[in-house]
This record gives sequence, structure tokens and C-alpha cells, in this order.
Amino acid sequence: MILAIMVTLYDSAHQFEPLLPSEAAQQPLLAQAHDLARAALQLTGRPVPIELRRLLRGMNSYYSNRLEGQHTRPYEIEQALQQDFSAHRELAARQRLAVAHIEAEETIEARYQGENGALRLYTTEALVDLHRELFARLPADDLNAGAEPIVPGQLRQREVSVGLHVAPAFTAVPALLQRWGDVYSRVRRGEAALVALGAAHHRLGWVHPFIDGNGRVMRLHTHALLAALGYTGGLWSPLRGFARSSERYCAGLAAADEARRGDLDGRGNLSQRTLVDWITYVLATCQDQVDFMAGLLKLSDMERRIAACLTYEEQTLRSGVRLAALRPLHYLFVTDGTLERGEFKLMTGLGERTAGSLLKALLDRRLLASDSPQGRLRFGLPLHALRFYFPALWPEAEADDLSQAG
Repeated sequence: MILAIMVTLYDSAHQFEPLLPSEAAQQPLLAQAHDLARAALQLTGRPVPIELRRLLRGMNSYYSNRLEGQHTRPYEIEQALQQDFSAHRELAARQRLAVAHIEAEETIEARYQGENGALRLYTTEALVDLHRELFARLPADDLNAGAEPIVPGQLRQREVSVGLHVAPAFTAVPALLQRWGDVYSRVRRGEAALVALGAAHHRLGWVHPFIDGNGRVMRLHTHALLAALGYTGGLWSPLRGFARSSERYCAGLAAADEARRGDLDGRGNLSQRTLVDWITYVLATCQDQVDFMAGLLKLSDMERRIAACLTYEEQTLRSGVRLAALRPLHYLFVTDGTLERGEFKLMTGLGERTAGSLLKALLDRRLLASDSPQGRLRFGLPLHALRFYFPALWPEAEADDLSQAG
């Protein structure tokens, strides 16, 4: 005899209230958000090389995919960005997904800018756009590799459950997303907007609008909102923090799915207490990432770190790189500028031939970057220099470099 267990699906917008904590419950969150906003705005005003921003996109992709259990090594992402994909089918598919995330992140940041961009991110159309940008870049074989094909930009057409959470009826998803956007789009500025984006991250996951890719869309959405509101400047993202506290991230999301726990737990269908705990975690994670990057970008330390890298290249690797490159490299870093090749060589204080050999070695080692064989020079940031320039920023990339060197 087979027993059928009937589960009543959520099918109404009021069933995922509260979307925001009460005014009283928000007060400590607003104080926390105030500190975050102040620190983030101070950080984003600093000039940094474009190569650092590019590297951080790769890191964001790595950490977002790691949260999904799809592990691609940093050097494998770097190879994929150079169109060097593995001969192993599964690894190549993970590499393509990593590159898709990097490209989608850049596209979405450019498409949704400023207060108007943040407002548009709270629409169903934007969520569909994020999902499409992530997955439409993949070949059909990758999209069809799972138990069910992924259709880029398509809201789910059937019922699903995730862990202990039974997602709302698929027929209710459009109305739930409409309510989601209506509530959060009203909170546009200041500390309250930071509290709202923390809540929106969870409630979007609760709706589970897509068959697959919901976690990636949630994280890309939060990242894009922070960028649109002017808080990141391309220098930090909560994705690193979420992945480096993955157990707490997943447990917090699951806890915020819980139903209201009595009369002292808000006035909605879901628990206000666990929603507040979740938002507290999101804001603390963001604060931790801002503080970490602010420490790494101290200009007083950067000259010493560049010198350490050049010394290692010169004395240990004997790569042709010399410490004489310190002055122009440090200049390129602190100004986020470019130099003519002749200007760079002049700043080394070396003779023409020796300076030319040094310049070639720096380009070969990608410690300098240029868009053409005779083009202007900018600061380079290869993975192998990461442990000198920005120690502990991406430990997995540092480990890759050491293992490759060994």
C-alpha cells in the first residue's frame, strides 16, 4: 500500500511576508548598514589598476561556482579566459560556465547602473535577463547535460523542492516576483537599501523562480545591486565572503525559510527573527570584505609588496625581471594609469638596451599589460604575482601557483 503525502503549496504573495523586518527590528540593522556604507564609499574612491578589477571578476566566478559544488581551479579559469579549454569534457564545461559568469557579471554591471539601474534590478524582466546572460553563453550540450535541460531566461514550469523547502507553486511565481519587486524597489537609498538587498537575496531564493541557476542568479543580483548603488567600485563582492563561510551561508538561507515562531516573531507567515539573522549575516559579510580589501590596498604597503615580487623574480626565478622596475610599476599601480614604453624605460634608470630587456621580461611574465605590441603599458596582475601583491585575497590561486611551480 502506497501512502500519498499531500503538500499544500504556497500560492499567494502574502505567504512570504515579511519581506522586510518591522521598523523596530530594522534599527540595529540600519546601524550596521550605516557603518558598511561609510566604509564601502571610502574604499571605492581609490584608483586601482583595471587588471585588478578583471582578476576580481574571475575570483567572483570561482567562488559563486564553488558554492554550487562545481569546482574549477583558478589557473583553469585563467586558461579558459585565453580560450585554452581542457580536453576533459566535464572540466571544459565547468570552465565555460566560469567564463560565462565573468562575462555576464561585466555585462550586467554595465547594463544596470546608478539608482535607476538598481530600481530596474527589482523586476522580473531583470531576473530573466540575469539568468539569460549567465546561461545563453553556454553551448547546447552544456545546457542539456543535467537531468533537465536549462532554458536560459525561462521561469520554471513545474513544482520543485530544495532540501526541506518546498518552493511555491510555479503558477504563482510571476505574482510572487511582482510582489518581491514592488516591496524592495521602494527602498532606494542609503542604509535601508542595504538592509533591503539582504532580505531580497533570501526571498528570491524562497521563490526559486528557475529550474536551475537560482543560487547564481541570487548572488549575481546582490553583486549587481551593490555595484549599481555605488558601493563596490569593482573592488569587492560578497561572493567571496559567502563562499568562505559557505556552511553559514547555506544554513542562514535554510533558517530564513522557516515559518513564524509565535506571537513574538513578527506578523508575517515566515519568521522575522531568522530573516533578521540572515540580513545581519549578509551585512557582516559585506563589511568583512570591505575591510579586507581596504587593508590590501594600503598604498604604503604596496611598494614593499611589488619590491618583494620583483626580488623573487630576479634572484630566485632569474626571469630577466629586475628590481629596477619598482618605480614605474608602483607609479602605474597608484595612478591606475598608463605609460609610453619609452617613459617606462626611462623611469627604470637603466640604459636603453638593458631597460628594453627588462621591459620584455615584464611583459613575458605579465607583470606589465598592453593591448598591442607597441601600445601603452599598464600594471599587470598575473595569478603568480597574487601572493606577493595581495596575500590571502584568493588563497586557492596562490596554492595553484605554488603547485604549478613545484
